[in-house]
Amino acid sequence: MHAMQYSVTLPADYDMEIIRHRVRTKGHLLDTFEGLGLKAYGIRERGTDGSPVNQYAPFYLWADQAAMNRFLTGDGFRGVIRDFGRPAVHNWQGLYHRPGPAAGRTPGTFTRWTERLPESADVATAIEDALATHEKLAATEAVHTTALGLDPHHWELVHFTLWTDAAPESAAGQRFQVLHLSTPGLARLGGGRQW
Repeated sequence: MHAMQYSVTLPADYDMEIIRHRVRTKGHLLDTFEGLGLKAYGIRERGTDGSPVNQYAPFYLWADQAAMNRFLTGDGFRGVIRDFGRPAVHNWQGLYHRPGPAAGRTPGTFTRWTERLPESADVATAIEDALATHEKLAATEAVHTTALGLDPHHWELVHFTLWTDAAPESAAGQRFQVLHLSTPGLARLGGGRQW
C-alpha cells in the first residue's frame, strides 16, 4: 500500500463551487481505476473547521505502485496540471490500513496529520505507538477507514482517517470535507499492519 496526497491552494475569494462541480462531473472516473484502493476527494474552505485557506487536496491509498505511477503520468493528472499547475505530490509507504465500523457508510470528512519523528526518536518504537493509536481508531464507531504511512526521506508519519460525519474535536490534524469517495480496490489494501 502507498499513501499519496497533493494539495492545490486556491485564492481566498475562490468560488469552491467550481471544485464541487469538478468532482461531481469527474469524480466517478476513478471509481474503476485498476490498482487504486481508495481516493477521498477532499477540500478545505477558508473559515470552515479552522482552515485558513481554500484548498483542493485529494488523498489516495494505492494497492500497487504501478497504478500510482500510471495515474501520475496519465490523462487524469494532466488535467490537474492543466487547470492548476503541477503540484508537489507527497507519498508515504503504507504501514497500516483498516476499515472501521462505519466502512459501509458514506464518509463526510477526513483528517490528516503529519508527525515529524525527532532525530532522537527510535523509529520502530514511534511506529508501534502510532499503530496502537490506529488500532483504537479502527474500533471507533464513526470511523470509515484509518491508515498510517511513513516517509523515510523526511522521517515523517502520516495519519489518515475517514469519518462518517464531522471529525470529533479530539481528532488531531487538518480537517477536509469529502466530496466523493472512489474505492475500486479497497479489498486489495488488506487489513491491519503492513510492517
